[in-house]
Amino acid sequence: MNVYTTDKIRNVVLLGHGGAGKTSLSEAMAYLAGITSRMGKVEDGNTLSDFDKEEQKRHISISTSTIPLEWDGHKINLLDTPGFFDFVGEVEEAMSVADAAIIVVSGKAGIEVGTERAWELCEKYKLPRMVFVADMDIDDVSYRQVVQDMTDKYGKKMAPFNLPIRENEKFVGYVNVIQEKGFRWEGKEVVECPVPEYNQANLKLCRDTLIESVAETSEEFMDRYFNGDTFSEAEIRAAVRSNVCDGTIVPIEMGSSTLCQGIYTLLDDIVKYMPSPENRKMAGINTNTNEIFEADFDFSKPKTAFVFKTMIDPFIGKYSLIKVRSGVIKPDDVMYIANKDAEVKLGKLYVLQGNKAIEVPELHAGDLGALQKLDISTGDTLSTKSTPVQYAKMDISTPYTYMRYHAQNKSDIDKIAQSLAKLAAEDQTLKVVNDAENRQTLLYGMGDMHLEVIQSKLQNVYKVAIDLTKPKVAFRETIRKNSDVEYKYKKQTGGHGQYGHVKMRFAPLGDVTKAYEFDQEVVGGAVPKNFFPAVEKGIAESVLRGPLAAYPVVGVKATLYDGSYHPVDSSEMAFKVASSNAFKKGFMDATPVLLEPIVSLKVTVPDTYTGDVMGDLNKRRGRVLGMNPSLTGKQVIEAEVPMMELFGYCTQLRSMTGGSGDFEYEFNRYEQAPSDVQAKEVEARADKVAAANSEE
Repeated sequence: MNVYTTDKIRNVVLLGHGGAGKTSLSEAMAYLAGITSRMGKVEDGNTLSDFDKEEQKRHISISTSTIPLEWDGHKINLLDTPGFFDFVGEVEEAMSVADAAIIVVSGKAGIEVGTERAWELCEKYKLPRMVFVADMDIDDVSYRQVVQDMTDKYGKKMAPFNLPIRENEKFVGYVNVIQEKGFRWEGKEVVECPVPEYNQANLKLCRDTLIESVAETSEEFMDRYFNGDTFSEAEIRAAVRSNVCDGTIVPIEMGSSTLCQGIYTLLDDIVKYMPSPENRKMAGINTNTNEIFEADFDFSKPKTAFVFKTMIDPFIGKYSLIKVRSGVIKPDDVMYIANKDAEVKLGKLYVLQGNKAIEVPELHAGDLGALQKLDISTGDTLSTKSTPVQYAKMDISTPYTYMRYHAQNKSDIDKIAQSLAKLAAEDQTLKVVNDAENRQTLLYGMGDMHLEVIQSKLQNVYKVAIDLTKPKVAFRETIRKNSDVEYKYKKQTGGHGQYGHVKMRFAPLGDVTKAYEFDQEVVGGAVPKNFFPAVEKGIAESVLRGPLAAYPVVGVKATLYDGSYHPVDSSEMAFKVASSNAFKKGFMDATPVLLEPIVSLKVTVPDTYTGDVMGDLNKRRGRVLGMNPSLTGKQVIEAEVPMMELFGYCTQLRSMTGGSGDFEYEFNRYEQAPSDVQAKEVEARADKVAAANSEE
């Protein structure tokens, strides 16, 4: 592949709802650009970008793949992203390095939730965008309806650049709005034809809208527009490019990926209208001087690059995908990683076409490439030691769906941990958490399908099997009343016996952030001072697994006020056992209760779904605290919900809101669990309590 300078590069991300046709579009583009000799199909599992076994099995994209194309003396770096919300981390990685976006809308399905999310992402990252309406070869697809819906939703900035020509229910050509000409597909040729009568009115409407936008680009154009002047095609194209780059025009184009129709025009228009990296700003921090380093994709500045994605394949090894943000990077360059204070020697440079690595002699500012087998991670900045630069990390979504996992085979535990570490290095939204308190290991992801894919990858790629089960909730135990108990531990075993005798009071501490507080009010040396630490140790060990349901105990005040000792048989061990047993008895006599964790939940949904979501939260024992409008025009419902009721919430929320709802939560406090929840939990944990008792 040739080397391209910054002005000849276009980094374009494909966005849209799952199944809208992003992968098919990238396949058609690759075919036209001469990368493949025949077009693959998602159903057949032979496309360039869906090369992963899981993607081929499920017929969906799971990770972002790059497809660099050469077109008309330019290089287009296509980033094909997943449409399913469980893999949003992959989309966010692609967004962090894209300079423009194509939102793919299925002409058959129209605007879907994924279309709206794609638009919101473009707004968030301030990306220029185009809309491509796919599936135009299907009989009953209405392009006009999609254009109308997009215009109703996003305003007059939507500008159709071409209109379909249909004959006998078949998609046979298109009208170019800028040129006001018709074109037909005849075999592999595109032949000019008259604009059909039924297109004339719509063409005039679209062209008038376009010319209005062009006129608004400068005062001179505005004067000419009002004087009734016409604009030349070159003037229109120059103004349109400027408008597309600043987001005031969003072109709508259409075609059929399977028939490779409309794709040639789209590729041409990416080159003509989409910005090159040199049109975009980019700044980091010089860690030596703490001053802002304005990289701005300038090839003459010191070399810097950002690692936006990691790919680890058991067979081909590890690739780190980078975007060069300044300078020109060459093989064997020595680069510096400021946050790790480490230097790395690059070795060969590649561009990845799906999973195929193509060696290149250099990468200019703004280009995407790949480095092999280096000790670098996603989010790292590569720079020179003389100008060390750190760029901001990517904004990656936080995973809130989690499951407990167990190794099916105990001997695989270490291998599973290593395999999960590799998967987590690739996938920023996968988190492995060791919950020591509840003796469980948890897998966090963006949704149930995400965790299912991870389980499947472990099985098929790394040859280790795990089971996913419902996680345990971290309950706590405490008391509501006071109790007064006495316990005498006496054991005669030949030689020295064991003797420890304590009288203790237990009361609620009023502070559940502490496990216990120990005090003593012993008068007259009934229990010698040197045994006080042993008594406290008995309490400290007992609160780790409470007598009610073997959960940790919180908020208990224990007071030793009397007892007795034996000058020969008393020992620290005897007093520890005595206080431990006194605690169990005293705890159970003081109205023990279970406390459950309560989380502060925020659910972001469109207005239409607020009633359903609130009703569902009430069923989950939630308390709705209020509702506020969000910046994106949705509603944010704030509520407090018991942690145990959130299991499976991600799937439920998506099904209730058609995928348009999001949620986040954080731990708030502990609160007494209702009696039915407590009874069920105590019964389920009876064997744990018995096991704890038998250990002593």
